[in-house]
Formats: sequence, structure tokens, C-alpha cells
Amino acid sequence: MSFGENLQFLRKMHRSMTQEELAEQMGVSRQTVSKWEMGSAFPETEKAIALSRLFNCSLDELLCQDMNSGNDAYENLRVETVPAFATVRYAVISHEPEDDAMHHIRGWAVRAGIEEPEVIGWDFPFVSQEQINVFHMHGYCAACVLPEKQAGVDYAGFGLEVIRQSESRYAVITIREPFTAPFVLIPNAYKTLLRFIEVNVIAKKAPPEAIGCFEKVYRKDGIEFMDVYMCVG
Repeated sequence: MSFGENLQFLRKMHRSMTQEELAEQMGVSRQTVSKWEMGSAFPETEKAIALSRLFNCSLDELLCQDMNSGNDAYENLRVETVPAFATVRYAVISHEPEDDAMHHIRGWAVRAGIEEPEVIGWDFPFVSQEQINVFHMHGYCAACVLPEKQAGVDYAGFGLEVIRQSESRYAVITIREPFTAPFVLIPNAYKTLLRFIEVNVIAKKAPPEAIGCFEKVYRKDGIEFMDVYMCVG
């Protein structure tokens, strides 16, 4: 990853800033910014420092590191207000926790009479180092988002507690066909969201009851997508 590619990536992350807008902030011409991004010219030290301050990154990151952890699989990076919702949740610690948790919560939705359930999930953090290192186990939590008309139903007889969350803001990214390379695309989506939050200096103070991060998989026009959410307030 070159400086020019990093600069182009950061500019687009910064509310889709145009070359003209960046040039105005840096006190240079648009053609100069274009040359920086194409690698045919390099900014003076003073300008490089100003760029790192503008994009809230270090000079080392800007000049030497691969900041663009995204690729064509990622789209529609945004901040979204998620209305208040209620869920029932099920966590599993096992060798295949995601499959186990998702299977259980989808089965629960069928028993509860919820048609076409909206299911989300996230890594379950309360796993000991012994479980991870010795037994190679991990944790995952799956949740069924309750339809509004069923959010007030007492599900005590179904063995799961209803948990409510207030309206919250999330940084969101969409992954196209995430399971073609899940161990690359999904972790990098989280890295891209963190970079998006840092570049745009978005406050990251989640309400105490809010889910910090979660993933939602769905199909559209025969293509599988995953939305990755990270709470920012």
C-alpha cells in the first residue's frame, strides 16, 4: 500500500471528501492532490503532518502502513440510527459456537411462532484463556430481534429473557458475499469501521444496555450480504 493509496482511502473515508475539498484545506491545487494520490509527487513534511492531523492518524500509518483493509466486497459505509428494539438471546461456548447459537435461536423462533425471524449475532467475550488455548473453544451469542407486535409477549415459558435496547447510533458497513473469505473479510470489516470512526472523530460512547457490535446476514436479489454494526452512541 503506497502513501497515495492511503491518502485516497482516507479522503473517501472522511465523509467522501473530494480532491478539491482536500486541496482547499491543504492550501494546494487539486492537481497536486491528484499527483499525491497517483504517486507522481510527494507532499512536503509540513503538508504530510497536516494530513495526518486532518485524518487523525500517525505519520507512520499514513506513509508506511496498509490502511485500506477494505476491498470491492465492502460497500455503503455509514452511520445509522437504529430504533429501539427487543431481543431474546442465546450464548454458546464450544468449538463451533456460531453454528450452535444460530441453530438454537432459529429453533426458538420457530417454537415461538415468529415467521421469518431477524437474527443477529456477535462474539461472546466471557471465555477463559484455558477454554481458548487448551480446549480451542470460543463464544458466540445469537439473538432474535422480536417483531414490534411481539416485543411485549411474555416468553418466560420459552426459557429466554426479553432484553430491550434504546435507540442507538451505529457505524455500519455492508459486506457482499462475506463467507467467500470469512476469516479475512469479517475481521477487516471491523478494522474498517474503527478507522472510519477515528478518521471522522465520531464519539464512541455506547448506552450501557446497547449491544456493542453485531452482525446481520441476509440475502438480496440472490446475493448474500452481511451488515456489521459498531455502536457509537
